Amino acid sequence: MPACTYACGTADHTVSRRAFLGSTAALGLAGFANPASAKDLAKQQKRVIVVFLEGGLSQLESWDPKPNTDTGGPFKAIQTSVPGTRYCELLPLSAKNAHRLGIVRSLNSQTDDHGVGHTVMLTGRKPEAGITYPHLGAVSARMLGSQEAALPGHIRILPKGGSGFNGADAAFLGPKFSSVGLGDGKPPADLFRPANLPAADDEVREAFRKKLDERFAKSRKSAATDAYTESFVQAERVVKKAEVFDLDKEPSKIADKYGRHDFGRHMLLARRLLEAGVTYVKVSHSNYDTHHENFDFHIEQLAEFDRPFAALIEDLADRGMLESTLVVVMSEMGRTPRINDRYGRDHWGKCWSVALAGAGVRGGAVVGKTNATGTAVTDREVWSGHLFHTYMKAVGVDSTKNFYPNERPVPIADPKAAAIDEILV
Repeated sequence: MPACTYACGTADHTVSRRAFLGSTAALGLAGFANPASAKDLAKQQKRVIVVFLEGGLSQLESWDPKPNTDTGGPFKAIQTSVPGTRYCELLPLSAKNAHRLGIVRSLNSQTDDHGVGHTVMLTGRKPEAGITYPHLGAVSARMLGSQEAALPGHIRILPKGGSGFNGADAAFLGPKFSSVGLGDGKPPADLFRPANLPAADDEVREAFRKKLDERFAKSRKSAATDAYTESFVQAERVVKKAEVFDLDKEPSKIADKYGRHDFGRHMLLARRLLEAGVTYVKVSHSNYDTHHENFDFHIEQLAEFDRPFAALIEDLADRGMLESTLVVVMSEMGRTPRINDRYGRDHWGKCWSVALAGAGVRGGAVVGKTNATGTAVTDREVWSGHLFHTYMKAVGVDSTKNFYPNERPVPIADPKAAAIDEILV
């Protein structure tokens, strides 16, 4: 994950270049695409994109406004494209797409900690001793990924400064389904052939490397050596798909619609990756940890979020991809209804909101309710386990089935929860 110093004093984890280069197997095990079927794949393949608002988006300044109350803050609630449903005025373009969105307003994630919250929201489970659960991206890549895909099935697009391979997020599913992080949306460092290295010389070098690998494998073959070999094979094919990273190939009007800033570029790249056959993309936008000046920060952050998010939803719909692409907007927590003495909101996991759209989601649905001041859930409380089941059901995966690491059955999603059917078609 990108380096990110939160207002509360915690720091996000960083991944070193060495860790990425030592684990590039994540680049290699998704398979390769048939270009002739790319357009059909883009419309039919089930995919997931998570927009992760790092630090904790305020539900009161987004999906569940409480204007004219002691906790509501200074902003108005505006009418959306769904009669009777209102969002905060900081999301005017999202409000125009409310008929495509489903909102869960009654989430109790049961933690106010950044790290735990991140894990809970992406695994659908509380941390447990003795087992680490795979993240949504790894599960999606495992259950939805095609052996014909040309690019990694699990990609994270990070702000500047973050990059690398995260071997932990696939847990027992293994490095094949771990994520590859793209710092500032750029291809992994050192992936492409240097300009001063002729292709013929590179082929000779690669042939020599393969001979050495084969000799080594005769006496020391292992899963690790197989993974390294696959990483080189995949890298060759990623080179051939380099155009997916070239945003200059997009019409100017599309780039303008997403926005000519980092997050706009990252969201546009995410759409291009999904269209190219990537199963799961997570786009991070920071920093929402607004312990002070919450309202000023949300004016800035949500102005930057709203346009690219609405552009993505509309772009997917226009391309016939929305019905097969699950879109999720989440954070690791919400913000306190109480406004502190620094005009900020603190950590709050007791009742907050998540937005969904696309595959399997009932557009315009609003599930759950909080009280007039947003301090408690009053209807249909859910937690992250319910959401994980919901994501899986939305893309056609039976979340009650098991994985079998070391021949031990482990349910795909927490068996103590179930899908939120009211938000699904």
